[in-house]
Amino acid sequence: VYRGSVKDFQGFDANQDAEALYNAMKGFGSDKEAILDLITSRSNKQRVEICQAYKSLYGKDLIADLKYELTGKFERLIVSLMRPPAYGDAKEIKDAISGVGTDEKCLIEILASRTNQEIHDLVAAYKDAYGKDLEADIVGDTSGHFKKMLVVLLQGAREEDDVVSEDLVEQDAKDLLEAGELKWGTDEAQFIYILGRRSRQHLRLVFDEYLKIAGKPIERSIRGELSGDFEKLMLAVVKCIRSKAEYFAERLYKAMKGLGTRDNTLIRIMVSRSEIDMLDIREVFRTKYEKSLYNMIKEDTSGEYKKALLKLCGGDDDAAGEFFPEAAQVAYRMWELSAVKVELRGTVQPAGDFNDDGDAQVLRKAMKGLGTDEGAIIEVVTKRSNAQRQQILKAYKAHYGRDLMADLKSELSGSLAKLILGLMLTPAQYDAKQLRKAVEGAGTDESVLIEIMATRNNQEIRAINEAYQEAYHKSLEDDLSSDTSGHFKRILVSLALGNRDEGPENLTQAHEDAKKLADVSSNDSSDSLETRFLGILCTRSYPHLRRVFQEFIKMTNHDVEHAIKKRMSGDVRDAFVAIVRSVKNKPAFFADKLYKSMKGAGTDERTLTRIMISRSEIDLFNIRGEFIDLFDKSLHHMIEKDTSGDYRKALLALCGGED
Repeated sequence: VYRGSVKDFQGFDANQDAEALYNAMKGFGSDKEAILDLITSRSNKQRVEICQAYKSLYGKDLIADLKYELTGKFERLIVSLMRPPAYGDAKEIKDAISGVGTDEKCLIEILASRTNQEIHDLVAAYKDAYGKDLEADIVGDTSGHFKKMLVVLLQGAREEDDVVSEDLVEQDAKDLLEAGELKWGTDEAQFIYILGRRSRQHLRLVFDEYLKIAGKPIERSIRGELSGDFEKLMLAVVKCIRSKAEYFAERLYKAMKGLGTRDNTLIRIMVSRSEIDMLDIREVFRTKYEKSLYNMIKEDTSGEYKKALLKLCGGDDDAAGEFFPEAAQVAYRMWELSAVKVELRGTVQPAGDFNDDGDAQVLRKAMKGLGTDEGAIIEVVTKRSNAQRQQILKAYKAHYGRDLMADLKSELSGSLAKLILGLMLTPAQYDAKQLRKAVEGAGTDESVLIEIMATRNNQEIRAINEAYQEAYHKSLEDDLSSDTSGHFKRILVSLALGNRDEGPENLTQAHEDAKKLADVSSNDSSDSLETRFLGILCTRSYPHLRRVFQEFIKMTNHDVEHAIKKRMSGDVRDAFVAIVRSVKNKPAFFADKLYKSMKGAGTDERTLTRIMISRSEIDLFNIRGEFIDLFDKSLHHMIEKDTSGDYRKALLALCGGED
């Protein structure tokens, strides 16, 4: 099935189009609208014929005339569309290695994503256009392992056999693990050989096998073992093996997000993928970033340049509201990856040489007399497990007859006080306190209710119920019921029971559950859509729900999260989405929350503090890994950039390291 956004124009006449372009550029000024309308609605093959017809009719070079008449980004885009794909790639690479410095990102994008045939065509086009050998030019402009991998990719010799040997898959996964994680230093040659030569189908299975034996995705190992441009190249190769559409969607998003636009990247991808997989890229973009590529281009560009890009994009998926096979495949792969058991690790471990009485003395000294030694308090509190902190509380009381919590409260202030005092509570006490704050007073903080209730296991929920009753002499269920309403209240009350099934998946039941979630035709008010989702999402075990979500994708070609967002709204939608994301990948759910708490102007310190405290002994190490995978920056780096003073020092101690 053709997945490009630009197709052959029906009733095409090269001479007629050449004449139209000549007239658009004749005289004073040029008709840019006519130029962009014509060129963006013809396929590349037809544009090449127009160039030939233009030269035959007028004895002039069409590309030279376009360059003369047009300016800026619009000129670059239109001229890029006129070149055959291989010559377009050759021009991009020539520009990337010419002059002072090298555009490594351009080299990586092109050489990591092209097929064997496209590489062969590129090498020939480069020779034809510039009279030079592409490999020799790249070797002269790059170095080290980065150069070696580029040379391997330039051979266009990736295996293309779809028949996969299970034994070789296992061996390659093992070889990659031994070349990196299990080796002192890294055997880069092994990474280059396997990732540069094996077929796409084979490598996808190798990546799955690697996840099983290493307990982490291959991308995370590459980030840990390799560095610089070589690391970026290998990550690009892995991403393209998994899904080229996802790789290009990510590149386009990064080209437009934040201040300024990377127009060269935007133009290169929109031109090069317009007749290959632009529809797939659009679908993945819409699913991954929750807005259409069309709308992001519309918001980020202007003038004829914008109009031309939107024509290449080919449509607005926000308006269509559809979900397509490529996006479903990406979602399905993510569900499969989430089903692989990965060891959860906190960043705070029990101190090996723990002495509760000694720690109590250090804390007392830090708060005695004029001034407070915040550094000493941070050092003790963040480097002890919660169980050890509870022992320190008792030792402090026994030694000094004083309440450590009260002393800390009087000596500390602001964000640091909230962080340190939160760490001194048991996990259940801390969650109970956060829930109480969310429901008391005017207004309700539904996001806190959702975050805690949607992510805690049965044992944690029961402990929270007990802590809540003890601290506030009321049941959590009663407070949730009195402060919320409708389906949202029912969801929270169901979760507050802590009665989620804990058994394995049941394939037959999973198929039936998926059918119930997919059924939009029921008119029975007692069996509303929300009721069906509640009965399944709030009661089934995590392993079972993962299977339900996989069955749902098979059945509908939709991801369940997309279906929830399309069919529900408000707090009900947010609660169900949080449950789905928690089931799918809890560390990724919290990584996303942490990122949002710090991105943009200002910091949501309540969310940042709450998650850093509550996950520090459960899965904060895994959250760090997901954070860097999702956002290409470390949690440590973002905390360091976004916070300050002793609060930052304490958060970084909990974070536990720079990735």
